[in-house]
Amino acid sequence: MSRLMRSSLMHLRLLSFLAFASTAAFAQTKPTYTFPVKALSAEEELKTIQLPDGYSLELVLSDPIIKEPTAIAFDGNGKMYVVEMRTYMQDIDGTDELTPKSRISLHESTKGDGVYDKHSVYLDNILLPRMVLPLDDRVLVGITDTNDITLHRDSNGDGVADEESPWYVGGPRGGNMEHQPSGLVWGLDNWIYTTYNGYRLRWNGKDAPLKENTAPNGGQWGLAQDDYGKMWWSNAGGEKGLWNYQAPILYAAINVPQQKSEKYDTVWPIVALGDFQGGPGRFHSPEDLRLNHFTGCAGQTVYRGDRLPKELYGNVFLPEPVGRLIRRSIVEVKDGITTVTNPYEAEMNEFIRSSDPNFRPLNMTTGPDGCLYIVDAYRGIIQEGNWVKPGSFLRAAIEPTGMQHVTGHGRVWRLVHKDFKPGPQPKMIGETAAQLVAHLTHPNGFWRDTAQRMLVVKNDKSVVPALIEMAAKNEYHLARLHALWTLEGLDALTPEIIHTAMKDEHPQLRANAIRVAESLLKKGDTALIADIKSMRADKDPTVVLQTLYTSRHFNWPNWKLEAQTALMTSPSIGVREIGAQLLVEAPKISGSFTKDEKKQLDRGQEIFRSLCFACHGFDGTGMPIAGREGATLAPPLAGSKTAVQGDAIVRVMMNGLSGPINGKTYEAQMVPMATNNDQWIADVTSYIRKAFGNNGRLVTKQEVAKLRKDLSKRITPWSIEELQALYPQPLKNRAAWKLTASNNEKETAKAVDGDIATRWDSRKAQTPDMWFQIDLPEATDISGLVLDTGKSHNDYPRQYKIELSLNGTEWEKPVLQGKGDAGAVEYLFPKPAKVKSIRISQTGEVKGTYWSIHELEVLGVVR
Repeated sequence: MSRLMRSSLMHLRLLSFLAFASTAAFAQTKPTYTFPVKALSAEEELKTIQLPDGYSLELVLSDPIIKEPTAIAFDGNGKMYVVEMRTYMQDIDGTDELTPKSRISLHESTKGDGVYDKHSVYLDNILLPRMVLPLDDRVLVGITDTNDITLHRDSNGDGVADEESPWYVGGPRGGNMEHQPSGLVWGLDNWIYTTYNGYRLRWNGKDAPLKENTAPNGGQWGLAQDDYGKMWWSNAGGEKGLWNYQAPILYAAINVPQQKSEKYDTVWPIVALGDFQGGPGRFHSPEDLRLNHFTGCAGQTVYRGDRLPKELYGNVFLPEPVGRLIRRSIVEVKDGITTVTNPYEAEMNEFIRSSDPNFRPLNMTTGPDGCLYIVDAYRGIIQEGNWVKPGSFLRAAIEPTGMQHVTGHGRVWRLVHKDFKPGPQPKMIGETAAQLVAHLTHPNGFWRDTAQRMLVVKNDKSVVPALIEMAAKNEYHLARLHALWTLEGLDALTPEIIHTAMKDEHPQLRANAIRVAESLLKKGDTALIADIKSMRADKDPTVVLQTLYTSRHFNWPNWKLEAQTALMTSPSIGVREIGAQLLVEAPKISGSFTKDEKKQLDRGQEIFRSLCFACHGFDGTGMPIAGREGATLAPPLAGSKTAVQGDAIVRVMMNGLSGPINGKTYEAQMVPMATNNDQWIADVTSYIRKAFGNNGRLVTKQEVAKLRKDLSKRITPWSIEELQALYPQPLKNRAAWKLTASNNEKETAKAVDGDIATRWDSRKAQTPDMWFQIDLPEATDISGLVLDTGKSHNDYPRQYKIELSLNGTEWEKPVLQGKGDAGAVEYLFPKPAKVKSIRISQTGEVKGTYWSIHELEVLGVVR
């Protein structure tokens, strides 16, 4: 097979030129398909791929040598590790997907000519591997359903790992495989980053890795960093494409309106099968079934090589496997704001796209040879089984095409250009520390990153003088930058080194000098604080922003006041826009909780901000859909009765939710989360029930376990109508109620007008003689009340009692009494009762606070 690879290279290069179509050549032609869709050979597939003039694709690896590739990584000698998810969606139901039969394979070009002719299975029979990070002759690996990261080594050179040890022990992880970490990128700052996880890890020699929390990154599949160490995240679930790239994620997840061109999120594929989540809402038009917006974006990379045209350097490339295309993004920093644009936007085109429905670019990276590498999963179905269940839109769209039968393939392509030859193969493993230092000056970012990583892992302090010299005097600013961070990784920094970098002519060196200084700040070197604060006067917005990041990160005294001063006096839009977001505090959950309850809510918040926010929004009001005013991907959780009523939200977690909600259909499908453990579900549901103005009770893992058992035979998602039938619903005759109150009776109607912004209030501070009464038009079976304080968070009754009557004059003993609470509080009676009148009395006392009701509902009984 390797001979076939070698002999076909020139043929494939020729084909790629024949396949080229300029940005003006789309010509409105629509491809036609014969069903069932069949897999093409690599040669046939190449004819379907459009590339800009001068570029071509070379086949590097293909099935049957590799199958179901999802990611690649190169070691210091240019060997390629290929992550192969061999059990992923082998049929439309994902049968046996979690069987440990996947692998990581290893491939080598023995002649150093770019032809990978030696192949081995590095790790076999593992569960859906996700990420690989070569160190030296050792490799870090992460797989599905665990946060553990293991360290592997091939001790005898046969290409098969025979040594394994734990590196980071994070414990089991549940959830859909699309909602688990990827990346494992060693950053310029010598910390290792992954998606989903709100923390970063650091190599610590023979000891366990260090761990430090970060902001929620919002990333999904794939991770990249630019020359200056900023991570670039992408999000498919929230249809965000590239995001959270304004600031290093250690400090904050920041996005600003100006960061993308107006139509950046619009995509321009060729394939027009309409086989994607969102259905008609994601078509270009009813007649044009091409994908119109990012939805499956993954595996981005920043091109940092030296064997393609300079205009590509620093560009971000984002595969969109659902659209069968690759987006090229030109990156510019304008007055402190990082912006991305599609250079083919005016022509309604993309950098790379294919008419083959099976072209599925999933990952990209800059190779040791300076070219761009593309991982093409080459398969029919790209969406995981939870989204293509019987009855779903996707299943109905896919089954007639036969794409569910295209499995077991995969390719790795190399993007080359007619004016450049691929660079040489590295041989860093086994080199001395001094030899590795020389590579920090290389024009290819792969060489610089790899040399820095190997130097830090090697921990050879003999090169410190050479690194100090390079950091101060090398003509190449990126060499100075890597030397500075390598010194940090070797724990060889001094204030003098940092002071020199703070005066560097390049603003990114000055900004990174502040970041590097944080290592000494952690050790108590407070003398650097004044130096950092003085740099707020720097002329470059990037430097000014870094001073704000650092002061906020360390929570220096008066940092907010000083930041506000910087914002008001800075002429930079970036400093004002991004700086203002740094001053915004995350919304807090009101209420008093025990220590264990606080821990549970913290865990739930972390889960929500790493996963659920993508569809429901950070504030629980739903993630807005670009270009569709008022539309959101998923229903709001703020004020949601499903979130707080009974165990409805837990049922949704177990089985998912489908169909319209209150007459409205949402693009994002709520898939089951039952693969997560009981505590996970209890944590995130408890957070949702206490956040966003909600005030449901906390959920325990024991409750989840019981419901899991009760629902063990249910395989279909819930509908909102089914859930509503399980719980008492509000009476719908509020217009016929007679309302009276001890205070401000003329405004009682505002408590039942359906407008959460209006309210009835007591017009004076709470005293024990206040009451609010509802007289129903006739005796009715009821089971409870809901009182919502809306935005008047503090105006809840400090003490209360609820009394019932059949005639409005003779009252029974209180059916409920106790302490009130803020938010939308459900007061369920011990048992249903037939009543005509309900009286709520405020029996507590508090100075300076009204008693307010923004919305009041009376709950009927389950029929």
